[in-house]
Amino acid sequence: MIKIPIIFEDNHLLVINKPPNILSQGDKTGDADILSLLKQDLKKRYNKLGNVYLGLIHRLDRPVGGVMVLAKTSKAASRLSNQIRNREFQKTYIAIVHGNTLKSKDILTHYLLKDKKTNTVSAVSKSVRQAKEAILEYEVIDKKQDFSLVKINLHTGRPHQIRVQFATIGYPLYGDQKYGVKNNNRRKQIALNSYKITFRHPTLKEVITFTSYIENQHPWDKFSNFLNINQDVFHNYDSTAKS
Repeated sequence: MIKIPIIFEDNHLLVINKPPNILSQGDKTGDADILSLLKQDLKKRYNKLGNVYLGLIHRLDRPVGGVMVLAKTSKAASRLSNQIRNREFQKTYIAIVHGNTLKSKDILTHYLLKDKKTNTVSAVSKSVRQAKEAILEYEVIDKKQDFSLVKINLHTGRPHQIRVQFATIGYPLYGDQKYGVKNNNRRKQIALNSYKITFRHPTLKEVITFTSYIENQHPWDKFSNFLNINQDVFHNYDSTAKS
């Protein structure tokens, strides 16, 4: 049984708190993925016949958890995708990085190139063909020992963007097995959470914000004061889907 906590649902949207270590969308591994699990769940809960429509608006890397929005109609999917293209869909992440000498706040700009064969991304020169500009803005919330808790606002949505940009400036994410291998072992869980999303409702047009719930467990318990402040933000109910 895989529980997928639902934060909000109406006729147009499904907003969830994605558990870490689950694919956003199916791939060649054949492992369980959020999109398929939620389609199964909707079909069961509403006794739907045939296929269920559910549009994947944005993805989270497999090891990353947090708030994620899906569209229940093609019209909602189109309108939300337009907001993403126009950079009107705001995404805020929370991460723990190695090191405590970061500037209190900064804007990072890199040019990233993805290697599809290895599924890795690297920061390269602006002149490199097919390199794409990646911009994020961060603020340090707290520091404990050799770690920093940072809030990140994405200005672009490139694959592995946060992980690569922080590794490039010498502050890899805690638990990142791909871009922080020198600082992490395979038993560590990446400390990156899709913390908040803000966008216009596709039909009501009002601006809405949803916030994830972060479990007070390692390594997040290093910053339990921050987590305690945010305990009041939680899902309305749990949706249970079978893998």
